[in-house]
Amino acid sequence: MQDRRTSSFFCVVLTAAIFPAAAVAQVQSSPSSAANSLYGSVTIAQRPSATVLSLSLDDAIQRGLAHNLQLALAAQDQRAASGEKLQAVNYLMPAVTWNARRSRNQINLAAQGFRPSVFASFPPGFIPPSELSSIPTVVTVNVVAAQANLQQSLFDLRSLELYRAAKEEILAVEDSMLSSRQDVVQTVASSYLVALADAANVANAQGLLATNAEILRQATLEHEAGTAAKLDELRARVQYQQQQQVVIAQQNAFEKAKVALNREIGLPADQPIELTDTTPYATLEPMPLEQALQQAYRNRQDYRQLQAKLRSAEYQRRAARFERLPTLSFAGNYGVTGTVSGVYHGTFLAQGTLSVPLFREAKFRGDREVAEANVSDTMSQMANLRSEIESQLRDSLLDIAAAEQLVQVAHSNVDLAHSSLYDATDRFKNGIDDDLPVVQAQAALAAAQAQMVNSLYQYNQAKLGMARNLGIVDRQYRTYLGNSTHAGATGAADASGHWDRSSLAPAE
Repeated sequence: MQDRRTSSFFCVVLTAAIFPAAAVAQVQSSPSSAANSLYGSVTIAQRPSATVLSLSLDDAIQRGLAHNLQLALAAQDQRAASGEKLQAVNYLMPAVTWNARRSRNQINLAAQGFRPSVFASFPPGFIPPSELSSIPTVVTVNVVAAQANLQQSLFDLRSLELYRAAKEEILAVEDSMLSSRQDVVQTVASSYLVALADAANVANAQGLLATNAEILRQATLEHEAGTAAKLDELRARVQYQQQQQVVIAQQNAFEKAKVALNREIGLPADQPIELTDTTPYATLEPMPLEQALQQAYRNRQDYRQLQAKLRSAEYQRRAARFERLPTLSFAGNYGVTGTVSGVYHGTFLAQGTLSVPLFREAKFRGDREVAEANVSDTMSQMANLRSEIESQLRDSLLDIAAAEQLVQVAHSNVDLAHSSLYDATDRFKNGIDDDLPVVQAQAALAAAQAQMVNSLYQYNQAKLGMARNLGIVDRQYRTYLGNSTHAGATGAADASGHWDRSSLAPAE
């Protein structure tokens, strides 16, 4: 009998070590912002407040959209693309400049060919002989000039096509920013769900700890009364301490999840927050694949981005073809020129320029080959993305169906574990059995609760992934996630597998 009790003791120690370890398993933490800017935020000049900040899922997403590093970088890309568009349109717009200058010029007339022998060849009387000998060979002149200049391209099809290509690049960058917005919403929502799952695990672990405390109290009282062996008390104490370890690990994971969430939405890492939403749960009606594909091709920003890039590449190809055409431009100026304290005279220039390329064959062919390669490359990317979208949608539909079944099975397992623990506890309280079945039932319930939390997280993640693959997660994440449950992370069995401890109240 003693050997069997010792064997049971080591069995329960091993069980208590294995099942809580499984219950502590967490979803992967967010990677560093150094590797992915989605997991970072722009620096906010604010200090953490001692007041706990109430944070709902909607609040977290709005803060993420306002401060996430990925969107900040995308906004700068958009500004750069706008600048490139303005540079392209500059070749089609008139360029007007104005300049004024004053200069002191020393001119060597002899170096310019005005030597005395030249003056002597002038007709008699043109230069009086008395002045001919006094003409200096080096003169100093103070010149003042001011004029306005105009340049305008009249016919340049290449520059026009490049401007059209730049407009399409603007659209592509805007779609890229909208795609980044989708990623931010999905990432922040996922981090919020991770924090909710960790909160549910903390609540479940604390509930089991309270149950273990009650079992330990009863085992101690029975041992002191001489109605139970010392082994029962030792077994209950081991289980209680094992559960303490689980609570500490779960609380640590929960705090780290909140730090990661703060980092993504621009809050100080040590800002205390309280998650006001609870774990959402709502079934999602399956969508036919063809309908999902049509919606994705219509809404996916990355697909629209490639469409804009394809149009831009086609404009660039036309621009390369138009390089062989002549260009026509106009240039002119009007101003005044004179000397200081002298006579000013108006000057003007009106000039039209026709430029006809005769032989630049290497450049023309090179530009055409580059443009053709860009078009072919973009078309290949579009074909690949269409195939990738279909694959992603098929995966999402499979993930949603499988995760929904996992939630149902996990819920059933939690109910069965509840019943098993209730029966084992009732037998222990009435002295029919020792506390070994209770400890084993508690370990099974802990594993079932952890699986329930993980299944709910996977289901919500699958629905978020479906909304992201359709390109509508920023507008319809609430529709796909459903409303939060009333007690998801604080005790409801539907949300976290947590259970009512009143059934373990001490017997009179």
